[in-house]
Formats: sequence, structure tokens, C-alpha cells
Amino acid sequence: MKKRTFFVMLILFLIFLNSMILLVSTAILNDKLSAAKDKCLAEHYVIASSLIGDIQALEQRGNNVEENMDKLMSSYSRYLQGKGDGLAVAFSGEWIYESSEFMQAGNMIVPPDTDCGQERVVYMENETSPILCVYGSFPAPWQDFGLMYIGNLSDTLSSWRHTKDILFLMGAVMMLVMALFLFQFLNIIFRPLRQISSASTKIANGDYKSRLSFQGKDEVASVAYNFNLMVEQVETQIQHLQDIAEQKQQFIDNFSHELRIPLTAIYGYAEYIQKASISEEERYECTQFIMLECNRLQNMAYQLLDMALLRREEMKEEDCSVAVLFEQSEKVMHIRAAEKRINLSYIMPQNFLIRGNMDQLLILLNNLIDNAMKASQPEGEVCVSVYAEESNIVVEVEDHGIGMEPEQISHIKEAFYRVDKARSRAAGGTGLGLSICEKIVQLHHAELTFVSEKGKGTIVKLYFPQAVKEKSFTSL
Repeated sequence: MKKRTFFVMLILFLIFLNSMILLVSTAILNDKLSAAKDKCLAEHYVIASSLIGDIQALEQRGNNVEENMDKLMSSYSRYLQGKGDGLAVAFSGEWIYESSEFMQAGNMIVPPDTDCGQERVVYMENETSPILCVYGSFPAPWQDFGLMYIGNLSDTLSSWRHTKDILFLMGAVMMLVMALFLFQFLNIIFRPLRQISSASTKIANGDYKSRLSFQGKDEVASVAYNFNLMVEQVETQIQHLQDIAEQKQQFIDNFSHELRIPLTAIYGYAEYIQKASISEEERYECTQFIMLECNRLQNMAYQLLDMALLRREEMKEEDCSVAVLFEQSEKVMHIRAAEKRINLSYIMPQNFLIRGNMDQLLILLNNLIDNAMKASQPEGEVCVSVYAEESNIVVEVEDHGIGMEPEQISHIKEAFYRVDKARSRAAGGTGLGLSICEKIVQLHHAELTFVSEKGKGTIVKLYFPQAVKEKSFTSL
């Protein structure tokens, strides 16, 4: 595109420049010819006036004008000698005197005509060499006489050609300068396009770090800014897609791993029952283990279904009372706490309203309490509390269990991730609980944080937007 633009602009400039040179050359030529015409007319007038006086003097002396014409014209011929101009005198349509320059001019286009009166005829003859001719008849009583003045245009045209050559030479120099300037100008103009092309090629090859540098607020700067913005959005989107792909692959890998363990155990015990001679007590223990692993697979399937539904369904919001939430949670979790010999307590200095879905909030809270119980030793304590903090309502679940390392906290929300794999499997966990919690938290525009120290326990905090406060409540 740059080459095409360069040649088109150069050709247009060349046409314009040569047209201007031709116009200027024509104007100069017309001006020079006009000056030559005025000079010839002036010379013709002076010589004709002087010659009439000489003719009158000859007639007064009784001499024949035709016979003495050569003598009369000799002085005028000497006057014009060296200028290249010529003279000729006609009488009754016949040339009675011709200078050497006149004879070199050859046949005239306009022959001498005594009927022209005193008007002078000016014309240009260019059969052999360009000359300017002026012919005029004398006034009465010498109207039979006529004078032809021939002006040599060689010097005039030579000067014009020299001027024209200089103009075209200057035009050629200007064209060369213009070509260099245009080339540099187009390089500057097309530099952003080259940068955009180079950056686009890098992006097409997978390099999303390329950016365009720009200055000013013109259209090119606007294009560069929008291009950089587009690249940033593309890079963000590609990174997001890569993260999603990695998460999906990690989910599939973890799911395959979690699925393989119970299936291997189920198959092994089923094969053992089928092929080995075992007692009824052993058979019962094998079937119990098979049922336990099937139950874990069933729980895993239900939790995966819950995650899928949380992604697809829109949450039906309502004002949920934290008091009611704690009450329903206590009814479900106190049995499990009793089985594990965990001291579970709920602290609520005053009631709050949370905008959300009660069923999902109950799943969220029970999952967090269940994880706290799994991390706690028998006779341990799990405390659930609620309080206001700045513009948030904070629901807190605290345990004094095994705790976590910082590296473990960064992965705790990933599907199938377990802090203690052996303990979690023994407790029947699937590693999906916190992933479900994270989805519910996102639906409620809340925030889920973990503060933990290895061997000292974990504090889980849920931050909900501030809602209307209700009357004070005592601990459950």
C-alpha cells in the first residue's frame, strides 16, 4: 500500500509540476514574442519615417527614386548589420530592394501589397527559421511604396529555450527532492500501520504481550490506544479460558482419581466375595464396606449435581433471618456433633437479616461446620457466631483442630482437594464441600476467607452485605 501511494502521489506531483512548467514556459514565450513584436514595429516605424523623408528629398532634386533605392537603403542595412534583421522595399507590387537577410528568408507568406494602405501587417514565418515580419505601405503620395522589416527571432527563441531548460531542470531537482520527502513522509505516516501489522502478527502467533507506543490525541493515537485495549482484553480472555481449561482438566483428573479409589475397592471386595470361601461374618463386613463406598459415590454424585444446579439456576432472594438459619443448622448438626463428641455452640448477640436463599445458606453453613468437625479431635469445640463489622454481616465458624499451612489455604476451595486425604476419606468426605460453598458465596455476593495456623485451628469468615438489624438474642 505504501509503494502504491508513493507512486500515485509522485505521478500526480509530476503531472502538476510539468503542467505548471509548460504554462510558465508558454507565458514566457508569449511575453518574449510580444516584446519582439513591439521592437519590430518600433524599428519599422522609425525606418519608414526616415525613408519617406529621403524619398521626398530625392524627388525634389529630380532624381529617380527606384534607381537610387539601393543607395538610400545602404545606410539602413548597415544600421541593421549584425542584428540579423533584414529590410525590403516594394514598389507597385514588385520588390525593388532586398537585403541579404531578406533573401535568406525565402518566400514570404504575405506578398507586398500596395492596397494595404498605411496599416502594418505583422506575421511570423517559420518555414526555414523563425522570423517576425512587419510590412506597411507609405502614405500618399508614396502609397505605391511599401517597407518590409524582418526581425530575427533566433536569439529570442534561444533565450526562451534556455529558460525552459532551466525550468525543467529545476523541476527535475524538485521532483527528486519531492520523492525523497514523500518517501520519508510516507514512512512516518505508515509507521503505526507497520507497528500494528507487526503486533498483529505476533498476536496471531500467540504472543499477547505486544503493545503499540503512541503519543498525542490524533486518529492514529486513538487507533493505537484501542488496539492496545483490544489486545489486553484478548489476553485477559485467553488467560481466563486457559485458567478455565486448566481447572476443568484438574477437575477431571481429581474426579478420575476420586472415582478410581472406591471403584477399585468395590471391585476387589466383590471379587473376593465371589471367589473366596468366607464366613457369613466376613461376607457381612465386605458388603458393609461395599455399601460404604457406594454411599460415598452417591454423595459425590449429589454434590456434583448441586454444583451443576448452582451454576445454572438463578437464586430466589428473600430476607433470611440469621436466627432461623442458626436454629435449623443446630437441629441438623447437633446429632453429628454428638456422634463425634464435639461441643458445638452458636453465639448470636443480636439477629440480622441476610438477603439470599435460606436453603443455600443452610447448605453453606452446615458444610463449614462439618469441615470444622472433621478437623477437630474428640472433645473438641466448634463455635458459630455472627456479628456486624463495618458494612458487613460476618458469620464465623471457629475450630481448634489440625489447622492448615498457607499453601493449603490457597488450594482449599478447589474441587476434590483435601488437607488430610486419609482423615477425609475415613470421614466419608469427597473434597467438594468448599467448592459448593464458594459457588453459594458468589451467588450471594459475599466473601469467604480462612485464617488458620497449623496445629492451632481455623477460623472461617463469611462476609455478607449489611442488612436490617432485629432485636437482641442470647446464645443458643
